Amino acid sequence: MDQMTLEPHYADDCIFCKILTGDIPSYTVYEDNIVKAFLDISQGTPGHTLVIPKTHVQDIFAYDADLAAAVFSRIPKIARAVKASDPAITGMNILNNNGKVAYQSVFHSHIHLVPRYTDQDDFKMIFKDNSGNYTPADYAAIQEKIKAQLEG
Repeated sequence: MDQMTLEPHYADDCIFCKILTGDIPSYTVYEDNIVKAFLDISQGTPGHTLVIPKTHVQDIFAYDADLAAAVFSRIPKIARAVKASDPAITGMNILNNNGKVAYQSVFHSHIHLVPRYTDQDDFKMIFKDNSGNYTPADYAAIQEKIKAQLEG
């Protein structure tokens, strides 16, 4: 992968790039030279915040190590601020959807910070237990396929 620049560049047809350039207003909660964090217009729960890199990058698969370090190192600070903003927040889901099948709807990488108030706050994630469908050999085969991609 080519070395990605941390200097901002924008895509003309991207709603998040239009937010970055000020063409579309947003409720910004944090901004520096690397990221912008603003309220998600849907407000899945009160305080639902998006963190986006200030350079157009489609998804996590297009990040290089420098951009990943720069963007993700800012997440704890912003998450702590969201949590501290309301004493009723008792937890937080931090989500990054990549690809349409994974529910990515805007193809400019973004991280959702979704405050959680109670287990009845109308936000759901379901992780089905498929462990009964896998043998130790199945796990080992998947493990080796992934490890092979990390070597070299």
